Amino acid sequence: MTLTRWYRPEVTAAPFWQLSTLRDEIDRLFEAPLSEFTRASQQFLGGWLPAVDLYEDKDNLVVKAELPGLKKEEIEISLHEGVLTLAGERKHEEEHKDAELHRSERFVGRFQRSITLPSPVLMDKVTAAYKDGMLTVTLPKTEEAKPKQIEVKIN
Repeated sequence: MTLTRWYRPEVTAAPFWQLSTLRDEIDRLFEAPLSEFTRASQQFLGGWLPAVDLYEDKDNLVVKAELPGLKKEEIEISLHEGVLTLAGERKHEEEHKDAELHRSERFVGRFQRSITLPSPVLMDKVTAAYKDGMLTVTLPKTEEAKPKQIEVKIN
């Protein structure tokens, strides 16, 4: 004889909340494996993709990209019609002759990463700096793209 614990069914006043939670769980279930598959297939088919952050302050858009192991001469940056493109190639450092490879997780090969910018920038004022494997691209916003303070007048 097997004993099974009895659980009282929950009765809730908000059935839509449960549906929302169910939808979130289904989305999470499908997104997690597919995101890993997409990342793996991009790396297998098109090289590797560096991690990128994009943020803005009142005057600039700033893009930071992790590009360890590259020389500044190996990095290509272009800006065309509001799309910033970072490209380059990480080469094999060395081959280990007479050694057995147990693990290889560092990606090598060509990469290209394009980022659509959220506001217009001054193309002739863009600067790029590369230090300790971190590329920082500073893109000054146009005057029209900057936030404006509007004075409230009392009549």
